[in-house]
Amino acid sequence: MTGPPDWQRSVGRAAAPALLALATLVPRGTAQTVGTMPGTLRYGSGLLDIPVAWVLPHMALVATWSGFRVSVSETSVPDRPGESVPPGGRYERWFSDGSLALGLFGRAEVGATLQHFAGEDRGGKMLGAFGRLALLRPGDRGLGLAAGLRYLTSPSFGGGEPAELQPNRLGYPDRRVTRRSPAGGEFGGNFSPYLAGTAVLPGLAAGPAPYDVTLHLGWGGGLFSAGRELDFYRDADSGGVFAGAAVHFGLGGGRLLNVMAEFNGFDANAGVQLDLGGVRAGAFVLGLQHDGTSTFLSRKFGVLGSVAFCGGRRTLCRGERKPAPDTVTLPAPPPDTVVVVREVAAEAAGAPEGTPETLCLATGVGVGVRVTNAGDTLVGPSWVSVGELRPGLVFAGGYAGALEWFLADEPLRFEDREYSRTDEDVRPNCDDIVRVGDYRGVAVFADRSAEPPFEILHVPVRPGVWRTYRRMPGRAGGPGGAKRCPEAFAPSGLHDYISSGRNRSR
Repeated sequence: MTGPPDWQRSVGRAAAPALLALATLVPRGTAQTVGTMPGTLRYGSGLLDIPVAWVLPHMALVATWSGFRVSVSETSVPDRPGESVPPGGRYERWFSDGSLALGLFGRAEVGATLQHFAGEDRGGKMLGAFGRLALLRPGDRGLGLAAGLRYLTSPSFGGGEPAELQPNRLGYPDRRVTRRSPAGGEFGGNFSPYLAGTAVLPGLAAGPAPYDVTLHLGWGGGLFSAGRELDFYRDADSGGVFAGAAVHFGLGGGRLLNVMAEFNGFDANAGVQLDLGGVRAGAFVLGLQHDGTSTFLSRKFGVLGSVAFCGGRRTLCRGERKPAPDTVTLPAPPPDTVVVVREVAAEAAGAPEGTPETLCLATGVGVGVRVTNAGDTLVGPSWVSVGELRPGLVFAGGYAGALEWFLADEPLRFEDREYSRTDEDVRPNCDDIVRVGDYRGVAVFADRSAEPPFEILHVPVRPGVWRTYRRMPGRAGGPGGAKRCPEAFAPSGLHDYISSGRNRSR
């Protein structure tokens, strides 16, 4: 076997075209954000075999099964000192892996994996564990950093086999992979520590479906770098550096399509995963750049399936995508909203301009108005007084200010928790909040950066005026509580009545 090509050329040949294609899709200044990261074959959330700076939400539990087929015409057998060992025969087999991953506090992810379960004649049991800590979370968009560790037990063939067999990067027993390699190097595959960085980038606003792009880069020891001295094991190696990219398409209804490509330090891999609201299915190819000279240096095709259960919500995890601050969607007005159109002549020159204000409506949209020194509110392109347009002018959305439960200061029930009302009115920026549910005809919002279970909720009282509700410790809600939105709310247009406060016309 000839020496390996330069790893940079090999990685570039296999992975650079995919990464370049993904990067060219990213424009400047758009603002969609990814909701749910896909899952690795056996180590929790990530791409196919590389980790990311992302962890599961608190108490989210993901069960994953994956399998791939190995088929080569003959296997490579390493030479022993002073001996020439002929190649082995044809090798064909299907390998399967199972794993469980759990998110903790929005900062950590832990789990266990079963990679091989057989008698000692076929390698015995191979069990593993993994954990990752998010040092810096990427959020809706931006940069993230995480540190983690993967652990996998060694195979055991028994019967006089080497005592220091090691697991390999494909996760199945192989008699050739030992701690002391024939080439004189050291192979340590039990522990694989790593650092991973992630960049979340907005996708192009136009297109058949909204999407986001994530880029990933990291370094790892153990199985990310071990085996550089073994010709049958590596065709290219990066010394532990891994990289990847993914495009996440939002298909509506809590569904996501993830298309990904990666280099894990040895192999260029690619795959797709479809998330149908918590139930996922995918297909992938491992070792795109290999030509089939050994089980490791061959292309392997496989499939994946997983189920994601969000314990905090007591339902399957949906692939929610939060609307970006500068993205406005205008659906049809609610059925109970009356819109009256009235043509108003432009004001004569010298009409009072007023002070610019932005009212955050119950739809999550901010509408621009002007308030005069006399307290009159001006709206529309001609800056007409609201008083002249009543009762014809309405702004969309339902408000709690005149409802019985709000006037009676009743606790708000949301996701089996009770929230108490604060005493002060607030005027939030619509860009800082996002709709998370409804309560008795009124939209319920939370801070855009918050994660469930929410400590603070925001309820619109009247256009531009809101009231904050805080979670009551140790209190559980009963029937009739707020319902969570299946997807994050997309803001709508303007139509409801400005009734009081500084927006009251004189």
